[in-house]
Amino acid sequence: MARILVAEDNASLREAIGAVLRSEKHEVVEAESAEAALEACTASPPDVLVTDLRLPGRDGIALLREVKGRDPLVEVLVLTAYGTVETAVEAMRAGAFDFLTKPVRMDQLAAKVEQARRTREDRLSLRRERERREYLEEEIGESFNAGQIVGRSRPMLELFATLEKVARSDSSVLITGESGTGKELVARAIHLQSRRRGGAFVRVNCGALPEGVLESELFGHERGAFTGALRQRRGRFELAEGGTLFLDEIVDIGAAVQVRLLQVLQEREFERVGGEETVHVDVRVVAATNRVIREEVAAGRFREDLFYRLYVIPIHLPPLRQRKEDIPLLVDHFVRRLCAGMGRSPLRVEDAAQRLLSFYDWPGNVRELENALERAIVLCEGERLTEADLPFLDRASRRPLEIPAGLVPLEEALDRLERTLLERAMEQAEGVKAEAARLLEIKPSALYYKLEKHGLL
Repeated sequence: MARILVAEDNASLREAIGAVLRSEKHEVVEAESAEAALEACTASPPDVLVTDLRLPGRDGIALLREVKGRDPLVEVLVLTAYGTVETAVEAMRAGAFDFLTKPVRMDQLAAKVEQARRTREDRLSLRRERERREYLEEEIGESFNAGQIVGRSRPMLELFATLEKVARSDSSVLITGESGTGKELVARAIHLQSRRRGGAFVRVNCGALPEGVLESELFGHERGAFTGALRQRRGRFELAEGGTLFLDEIVDIGAAVQVRLLQVLQEREFERVGGEETVHVDVRVVAATNRVIREEVAAGRFREDLFYRLYVIPIHLPPLRQRKEDIPLLVDHFVRRLCAGMGRSPLRVEDAAQRLLSFYDWPGNVRELENALERAIVLCEGERLTEADLPFLDRASRRPLEIPAGLVPLEEALDRLERTLLERAMEQAEGVKAEAARLLEIKPSALYYKLEKHGLL
């Protein structure tokens, strides 16, 4: 079925054409003039326009050019009782699909309309595929792999082991962690290690779009669904067919979109905005948030049933302050990549600068570290990155170990060092003793003993 606009000033012929096309299950809108046809186009853009060459006011060729200017994929059939080579050539040059002379055989007209409809569908499919490729080129950019998630600390080795298992399934994944910890990078790694790696990885930042826009972005819309919807548009779910859809900042979606998202996760189908056709999809959903999602559920801002649909496989990314042993590896990785991007040889990071980077708390996590290194490299004039190139770091967080001046008894120095490390571990673990023991790689019982020894309990 197609939406057909018939522009013909002869009422009996217009009605006859409309009746024939309606019998073919098409939706038909009739107009007696070019102006009326343009108004109909604005209200409900057609798939095919059937127009007389001579109309009151502007002629059919002018109408053709106006309609094609609005939507080049509208196919136009031109009818006239004055069939000449010149008018036929002019109509075809203006973009007409075909040119028929009166009196028109209705079976011939119906066949031409069907050809035009199929041609439009083929051109729409080509445009959709082109848009999909362009979107993927823009959105994905460079390829990612698990090797670009840098780290050798225990939390990261545990993460790599988890990702290897998660990638084998099609289950929904919920990634949590502070901003800048690499949630999107992990989502891409899951996709590229999965059987869906040949499909698209499509990202949506749910927190960046108003609810109405987000609904259209996710599920697409039909032509005429709302003001400005001049053509059908596929949503991100359809673009991700056979691949992975990454929903970043999932907690920010509104109640109405939560309901629709739950439907897709349960039924693997949905309707576009303003549409009635059911669209079936094969998409893996990976969601992420930097907030405590259980608190959002408890507060009634996030649906509990949707939470459990997403929380099939939870992955939590540790903040950088809890895996500081990875900082030297990250520094080396970013310095090499950033220098290559700037067309300069890799800078040598001096030990003092490396210690400063390692002791900084990095509240913005890996993203803040990368940005700080980029700034330092841009400002660095020599071949070495020194502590002087990092003046913008918060000095309150620069906490190198204090070595006493001169000589002191070794036992006393070690005692001071142990207390400093205990305090630092408890701070990084936010007071959780089991986590502090893990960071120090000692047994919880040993931690309790040492905390009591230093009066830190």
